Amino acid sequence: MSKFVAFLALVVGLMAFGSAANAQDDSGGDDSAAETAVGGTLKTRDEAGETVFVEGVNFIVTDAEGTEVGIGTTDAEGNWSVTLPAGGEYSTLLDISTLPEGIELRNPDSNPIDFKVIEGNSKSNLFPLGERRSTDTSTIKAVQLAVDGVKLGLIIGMCAIGLSLIYGTTGLTNFSHGELVTFGAMIAFLFNVTGVFGWRTNLVFAGIISVVICGIAGGLFDRFVWRPLRNRGASLISALVVSLGFSILFRYMMLFQFGGRVQRYRSYQLQSAIDFKFFSMVPKDIFIVVFSVLVLVGVGFGLQKTRAGKAMRAVADNRDLAESSGIDVDQVIRLVWILGAALAGLGGVLFGLTETIGWEMGFRLLLLMFAGVTLGGLGTAYGALLGSLIVGIFIQMSTLIPGVTPDLKNVGALLTLIIILLVRPQGLLGRAERVG
Repeated sequence: MSKFVAFLALVVGLMAFGSAANAQDDSGGDDSAAETAVGGTLKTRDEAGETVFVEGVNFIVTDAEGTEVGIGTTDAEGNWSVTLPAGGEYSTLLDISTLPEGIELRNPDSNPIDFKVIEGNSKSNLFPLGERRSTDTSTIKAVQLAVDGVKLGLIIGMCAIGLSLIYGTTGLTNFSHGELVTFGAMIAFLFNVTGVFGWRTNLVFAGIISVVICGIAGGLFDRFVWRPLRNRGASLISALVVSLGFSILFRYMMLFQFGGRVQRYRSYQLQSAIDFKFFSMVPKDIFIVVFSVLVLVGVGFGLQKTRAGKAMRAVADNRDLAESSGIDVDQVIRLVWILGAALAGLGGVLFGLTETIGWEMGFRLLLLMFAGVTLGGLGTAYGALLGSLIVGIFIQMSTLIPGVTPDLKNVGALLTLIIILLVRPQGLLGRAERVG
């Protein structure tokens, strides 16, 4: 029990860094997190398609009675903000007389913007500039969504491989795996944005630190939690309930330490898209796709060619036979936990880079991970990757169907999962087993 308490203290200590750092802004103040404000970034594109930030434009903010609250002016990076006295209803007017010559509002009828803000929160107002570029809304949109689906599927697959390997070697359905994804994103955010003892680093190094810490946490989690449960003969149902408990515990620990507001990394946020004729991608998305493919190819090579990888596949295939062959099953399971947690942390960093970071991001991704793992075949790393790619592509492509809004796109992936499992219950790459 003392070892288990020490493990929890380690996790709480790591996340306490984020609580302490999140309480202060870059200037050393401690009230910025509770500030009520409105702001935004004003930018347009030049003839070459490059992003241009617009400086010196005024935004006039008034309250519900029409009383002026403040004026914000864009800086050299197009950013502006106005501190609000309290939560409530407000209106933001862009002073068009301060726009540079040749630049106009895309939607003049949407100026001013009326909005509501909750006390202690910040609101973003967007004022698109310039004419909307005409695009082919049939083929180009479908190709763009397919590319976005591949990117999402690779991230889901990276997170799901560990989930599948853990199930294959231990039979455990780990519902706390999603919190490892969130933990990885939060650790990278901690080192990249809030800082640890005043020290911050670029996102690449922060991501490396996050992967290492997540791998260590996964090994400790197995050593002090799951291994004692296995040695005591705990049933898989009991272990599943324990994983549910840890999922809820860690999720709300992260909510307590980091708050409920979504965040973004400091690096690689404002990038110009590269046009590939039928689709476009920003450089960070190109990196995510290429890097994910390299990592997953490396994982596949390791599982096929290395001694540890062959031992993992042997334990997943037949644990008793592997143990009788001289394989240290406990050591293999520990390696699986380290590898799975490290991949989950890396997936969290990449997912946070492409979207936003929040305390529930891993939990939202967990359902898609389970869908990918089940679709591909439980216990197989390659099945998890294949199933995740199918889920990611279908999620994005389903928005082409009339009536399917972005809020409903995950439902289509689950319907696909149900249909495929009705035809092939073992999954696409799973093996059929005799029952009875």
